[in-house]
Amino acid sequence: MSSGPEPAPQPVAALLLEVEGMKCGGCVRTVEQRLLAHPGVRQASVSLLNRTAWVGLDPELLATAEPDPAQGLIEALAGMGYAAHRRSDASDSTPAERHRDQTWWQRWRQLLVALLLLLVSAAGHLAELGQLPLPWLADMRVHALVATLALALPGRPILVRGFRSALAGAPGMDTLVGLGMGSAYAASLVALLWPAVGWQCFFNEPVMLLGFVLLGRFLEERARFRTGRALQELALLQPDQALLVLGEGPDAPTRPVRVGALRPGDRVRLLPGDRVPVDSRVLEGISSLDVSSLTGEPLPIDAAPGAELAAGSLNLQGPLLLEVLRPGHASAVARIIALVEQAQSRKGPIQGLTDRVAGRFSVAVMLLALATWLFWWLWGAQLWPQVLEAAPALHQHGGHRSLGLSAETPFVLGLQLSIAVLVVACPCALGLATPAAISVGTGQAARMGLLFRGGDVIEAAAALRTVCFDKTGTLTLGRPSLAASSPASLDVGEAQLLQLAASLEADTRHPLAHALLQRAQELNLPLLVVAEAQTLPGAGLEGRVEGWGLCRVGRPDWIESVAGPFPPGQRRWLDDHEARGATVVALSAEQGHLGLLAIEDQLRPDAQLTLQQLQAMGLELLVLSGDRAAPVRHLGAALGLRAEQLAAGLLPDQKLLRLEQARGQGGVAMVGDGINDAPALAAADLGVAVGTGTQIAMDTADLVLMGDRLTAIPAALRLARRTMAKVRQNLVWAFGYNLLVLPIAAGVLLPGFGVVLSPPLAALLMAFSSITVVINSLLLGRDA
Repeated sequence: MSSGPEPAPQPVAALLLEVEGMKCGGCVRTVEQRLLAHPGVRQASVSLLNRTAWVGLDPELLATAEPDPAQGLIEALAGMGYAAHRRSDASDSTPAERHRDQTWWQRWRQLLVALLLLLVSAAGHLAELGQLPLPWLADMRVHALVATLALALPGRPILVRGFRSALAGAPGMDTLVGLGMGSAYAASLVALLWPAVGWQCFFNEPVMLLGFVLLGRFLEERARFRTGRALQELALLQPDQALLVLGEGPDAPTRPVRVGALRPGDRVRLLPGDRVPVDSRVLEGISSLDVSSLTGEPLPIDAAPGAELAAGSLNLQGPLLLEVLRPGHASAVARIIALVEQAQSRKGPIQGLTDRVAGRFSVAVMLLALATWLFWWLWGAQLWPQVLEAAPALHQHGGHRSLGLSAETPFVLGLQLSIAVLVVACPCALGLATPAAISVGTGQAARMGLLFRGGDVIEAAAALRTVCFDKTGTLTLGRPSLAASSPASLDVGEAQLLQLAASLEADTRHPLAHALLQRAQELNLPLLVVAEAQTLPGAGLEGRVEGWGLCRVGRPDWIESVAGPFPPGQRRWLDDHEARGATVVALSAEQGHLGLLAIEDQLRPDAQLTLQQLQAMGLELLVLSGDRAAPVRHLGAALGLRAEQLAAGLLPDQKLLRLEQARGQGGVAMVGDGINDAPALAAADLGVAVGTGTQIAMDTADLVLMGDRLTAIPAALRLARRTMAKVRQNLVWAFGYNLLVLPIAAGVLLPGFGVVLSPPLAALLMAFSSITVVINSLLLGRDA
């Protein structure tokens, strides 16, 4: 791709790490920089949404490194407060099993701890006001004990990660929250131990602040979990168990085994209604299978002995005996999931910019908090003395006030507002704005049988201006088929003409022969016995057929040289079909001309609809083909394309030149399926490979269509546009939120309107900001 971060041209060994402790875009930036600084790392792409880091390692250094190259990376991240572990590609457990391994306590711990903290904090306030008959709860020493336990136990990970990231020079969300909680706790502790300073105690505030932060993170995590629902549904396509066949013969016993235990060569029994457990080959049985969950194809496919089946396909009819081709972790479903996960880790230019902004955002917020504290302490309270309200002491230890409701001294007022600034700022929303939408978009695409290889690919797809198509195998079926026939006389019918031509071509491997034989098989025409068959290179074939004598099939000019000129009607028919781009085969016998057969590469049924939809989206269309001019012109006429939109006889390097010319108008996509399309697919801003194409085309493409429906292309581009629209909405919200609430938290509205944000309210707003971004991204699935 030419737009967005391009992969290094040298091969890399991929490694996927799961990283815990990242809370904002600044954390993402820090982890990426630390990974890139490690010896042997060429590329690193970190996803805040999935908590993963995709690392590209130098294969040469990898060969001489320690057995597990991930260990050094894990230790480097641990030194910065991020717990990481390697995600093993060779795990024998299925994705569904791994999800179920998470305990009830692991799923709900954050919520229960948050609710307990909020309950204790509320009880303390009610006891102060005399509304709760528990006087010991109003004791400041009890408040201090509760705050100490809260910060030392559930708050400790936040404080430690915040301190470590600050020491590393990359403060993040935990740094801001940790500073807010720590400063409120420290000021309250000073007021408790040294009442002479005249400060207020507000031990309840760090407890309530921590409760709201944990509650917000729990809700955000639940919403984040929903963004990966499409990936979870793909994982569930692979069953947990399969019926392993233990013996030979139709009555061989079967035993249920875990899919992870299957190995190549094992035989499994597939019953109607079951899904194919691993990629397999049919040994016995005939059935129909639903592959819509993998490719989006609505019609079932037929399965017979020799057919290869992808894991996740649903058996609709008869039982099948299968031979395992690949283990579960290497199945089609697993490869799709890995591709989608990699896509969610790859970033586009807009996300890279956002991460850089978020990385500096925390520093800016800390400077603003410092400036807010100094201003209100030294000058603000003197300029507007009305902001300080007289508050009687509540206890002998200097009193306890709910931070944000009142302040008795300029120092406490400045501290109150600076803590609100620290807590209300939300780099999380900035960090989630792009990956949340990209995750939902790639998951939605996977449901439709579309595989985007990264966020940068979606960004490029949304910015396209021109779509270029290859002809053969892309706009056409890529398989020659009999299009028309013209018997030379009434004595020979079309079926006889086809039967004779197919019989002569029966022992050849020419693609045209395959077209004739396939059509004869469809019509149930038996092949005639051919004797003395002989191939004449560059001309055709001849042989003796009982009842017909010496017969010839081949090029029209050769047949004309041995059987004489074609009749006028046959000549016109021949010229007309050759002008349309068809390949015409002539047939003759001892008595003269028998007829003509036209063989064409048929247009895909949905090609015209696809191009109409793309044009309706405002895209310019081009056909870049290596085929002859006549077939390309005929295809253009059938699709309603202008002459300037067609280019024929192009070599691969000439296709690249035409792509560069088209790029002057904006982003360019190339749709192809063959080996000769691979350079153009790699050079285009968006390379699109049809799933029925060659492996090299699929490997070099940015967007892979798992089925052979061309209408999936406009669907993919519409999805990309909607995804980027969500990204822009999220960014507007994330930036707008911070621009609005930070001045309010700093006290801009305090002198004139008496409006101030308390730290607990600020924590709630911060959580709401992140959740809003994720929920807005989830709406992308409903728009489909």
